[in-house]
Amino acid sequence: MTKQERATRTRQALIRSAAVVFEQHGYAQARLVLISSGAGVSTGALHFHFENKAAVAEAVVAEASRGLRDMSATIRRRTDTALQALVDTSHALVERLRGDPVSRAGFRLSCDGERAAAPDLRMEWHHRVRELLDEAAAAGTLADDITREDAAAATVAVTAGFEVLGRHDAEWLSPYRLTGFWQLLLPRLATPETLVRVDPSGTAMVPPARGPALAGRVVGEADVSAEATAVAAEAN
Repeated sequence: MTKQERATRTRQALIRSAAVVFEQHGYAQARLVLISSGAGVSTGALHFHFENKAAVAEAVVAEASRGLRDMSATIRRRTDTALQALVDTSHALVERLRGDPVSRAGFRLSCDGERAAAPDLRMEWHHRVRELLDEAAAAGTLADDITREDAAAATVAVTAGFEVLGRHDAEWLSPYRLTGFWQLLLPRLATPETLVRVDPSGTAMVPPARGPALAGRVVGEADVSAEATAVAAEAN
């Protein structure tokens, strides 16, 4: 592995460790020593990549933003209709919020007012929702009596609400919850011809069923530990 590859891997380990620390302690209480130790490197190595805590937080938000854009683009390329792409992307977003500490921390840091962070991930999500609704309208698959502004507001409000509620009860981030929302909205949103072709559970999702709440543990700690072990081993 080249020096540049090791540096890239160390930077990614620091971003992931920072996400877990920000999620557990909040931005104000997060300490650089916790971030560096979680990544298996020294604080000096952290400062080689990031000037200060604000720079680390910006990197977490930027990584979450990149993941959101890439995920949305990939889903749109493989999906026939814009409305199905919207449903699928919302399911993928909720899956990332459930399983990826970088996505969760990115949304918190950019949206909760602890610090000014750009980009605002909820605004990015709103923009993507509007793009897909505009596509659907151009294709004639939206119902005539619903506005794109109202549809986008409802979608963003519900998914953002699930993100906040899911911090304390992970069942809010379950496929079952989001499928229920789409089962309510799609009959108002889509034309009758389109409705029968859109799966509210997502075309890449297992059909949801009511079950026990998802475990409320912090996801990502084991991943960070494994990454830290690998980085430390390479450093030695």
